Amino acid sequence: MKAEHQLQLEREAASNNEPMATILLQNLLIQVEEQLDRVSQEKNLLLIHNLKRIRKLLQGKYHGNPMHIAVIISNCLREERRILAAASMPVQGPLEKSLQNSVVSERQRNVEHKVSAIKNSAQMTEQDVKYLEDLQEEFDFRYKTIQSLEQNDKNSALIKQEMLTLQDMLNTLDYKRKEVLSKIVQVIDEIDVLMNNMLIEELLDWKRRQQIASIGGPLHGGLDQLQNCFTLLAESLFQVRRQLEKLEELLTKLTYDGDPIPLQRPQMLERVNFLLYSLFRNSFVVEKQPCMPTHPQRPMVLKTLIQFTVKLRLLIKLPELNYQIRVKATIDKNISTASNRRFVLCGTHVKAMNMDESANGSLSVEFRHLQPKEMKSSAGSKGNEGPHMVTEELHSISFETQVCLYGLTIDLETSSLPVVMISNVSQLPNAWASIIWYNLSTNDPQNLSFFNNPPAATLSQLLEVLSWQFSSYVGRGLNSEQLSMLAEKLMGQQTSYSDYQLSWGKFCKEHLPGKSFTFWVWLEAILDLIKKHILPLWIDGYIMGFVSKEKERILLKDKMPGTFLLRFSESNLGGITFTWVDHSENGEVRFHSVEPYNKGRLTALPFADILRDYKVIMADNVPENPLKYLYPDIPKDKAFGRYYSCQPNEVSRPTEGIKGYVPSVFIPISKILNDSTDPHSPSDLLPMSPSVYAVLREHLSPTVIETALSPPYSAD
Repeated sequence: MKAEHQLQLEREAASNNEPMATILLQNLLIQVEEQLDRVSQEKNLLLIHNLKRIRKLLQGKYHGNPMHIAVIISNCLREERRILAAASMPVQGPLEKSLQNSVVSERQRNVEHKVSAIKNSAQMTEQDVKYLEDLQEEFDFRYKTIQSLEQNDKNSALIKQEMLTLQDMLNTLDYKRKEVLSKIVQVIDEIDVLMNNMLIEELLDWKRRQQIASIGGPLHGGLDQLQNCFTLLAESLFQVRRQLEKLEELLTKLTYDGDPIPLQRPQMLERVNFLLYSLFRNSFVVEKQPCMPTHPQRPMVLKTLIQFTVKLRLLIKLPELNYQIRVKATIDKNISTASNRRFVLCGTHVKAMNMDESANGSLSVEFRHLQPKEMKSSAGSKGNEGPHMVTEELHSISFETQVCLYGLTIDLETSSLPVVMISNVSQLPNAWASIIWYNLSTNDPQNLSFFNNPPAATLSQLLEVLSWQFSSYVGRGLNSEQLSMLAEKLMGQQTSYSDYQLSWGKFCKEHLPGKSFTFWVWLEAILDLIKKHILPLWIDGYIMGFVSKEKERILLKDKMPGTFLLRFSESNLGGITFTWVDHSENGEVRFHSVEPYNKGRLTALPFADILRDYKVIMADNVPENPLKYLYPDIPKDKAFGRYYSCQPNEVSRPTEGIKGYVPSVFIPISKILNDSTDPHSPSDLLPMSPSVYAVLREHLSPTVIETALSPPYSAD
């Protein structure tokens, strides 16, 4: 299990570490080769074919850009963790429920069914136009034959009968022209209704799902289905357009009084062109929002002079457009922002869309080398901006192109969701808070003045999003008890939180009562602590984490002595502590909390090893580990044994160390004072190995040892 977690961490680290990504890609290719050798001996032709394709794809597409495949794998692992975490969560939140609404799914199926029906109708109309063309050619031939006869021959009874036949044919032609035009109008009407009543709504729903996914929610899907619908509708409209062109061609060969083609065709062609313009303009979408490869789980936060990636897709996939559409990227084009800062994009900002770079063959383009640079003219305004102003400024990355196809020229433009520009990585937490609040609160893709008057958020939805931060970033979401503790921290004691509205200021700008930091800074520090130091323990659910001191005493008071739980510090940023219960000689229940461990101390000693080796000295007694059972009753070694870096007895002997030095292993030791009124020392506890402590006991008095130890308790 420990090795599995380590491998997972390496794969995620590779998404922003090119040397590591290169090594892992080479290892992956080696494993593919080994599997290919094995299945070749088994003569499994299908598997051989698939492995060869995988090898070719890895060598061709990703060999020169190993971080690209590393980001893809990292995202897949993130979604896998989210799914596993969601499976353990008893209740879906309101946002996730809305995304999985059965009515929405039914509408998706209806759209796909109607698009297929329209495609069939357009094909049937094609056959009607062909029949009309054949009928008109026959009429034209017979009419010209009569016209070529001498005047005397035209008076014969046979010719008069032929003229009557031609009149009947002309009547049939007139009827068929009206019928074909009526069928074409019906197809156009069906496309119009489907586009404006259902397909565009589906697209807006996809964009909303993309917003939610960008802040840690369920990964959005459905873009391939939308592409299929857009493409089929475009093909149907172009087919109708060709049918109208054919009718114009027939018109030049034959017309008559009351001919319906010149009366109806111009308006019909205008409608078709308008629908094509609308369809193309809606089909130009940002498939992957701007994101720095170094922070794949913090999209839409961009740092000056740091590269970011963004991917565009045209949902109308026509072979004629491959490599024919050049997309240009700009920033804050024609948009008034509340910021005094102005930026330009450096790097390759013009690229052609193609079907070769995407695994699914979509018509897309990915910008991988764009860098935002702040213009000098705006540099002087920085000093007038408060600490939160920069991270509340919203900017927009815009993309424009032009499609020229079958005589049509269509200008296309789209924009990313609002991004926050930072100049220092220390601004990242507050910038990410802005991205969360924006995408939680609105589905408006371009409200750059949003933070001039940010709306309040429903607490139930905010708590759901906070759980997503944990499931997407550190692999395990929050349960109802943990979320209740966060709600209480935000709002105080309430009978119900369901309809409570929380302000932006209380979430991110106002300090917690009695603290020097905001709620969001406190929570972000915990996320960082988990990610870097205690990830396996968190993923496996051994850290209760969010529990108040009052609640932990209620949980522990009836448990066996030595029962402990792990919780995050409420008074220290990025700290984790453990509290255990024991009984005094007269049976009184006592609770002990160790001073919180922060990332500095956990860098020196893994947290699992701290739990294993932790010792307490009571007066002059022999040091012992008070931690016996993880709440509620899990033996400590059963819970954490797989995470220990070594066994306790694996202590280096003095002769094994560097010459002139005595080797040691760090262990934490605390002393519990008999007199509870004695002041607590704020200094950190000194780690010590078991062998070194044994040596000290032989050569030093307990009083001397005692001076090297400090009490473990904190006010946390």
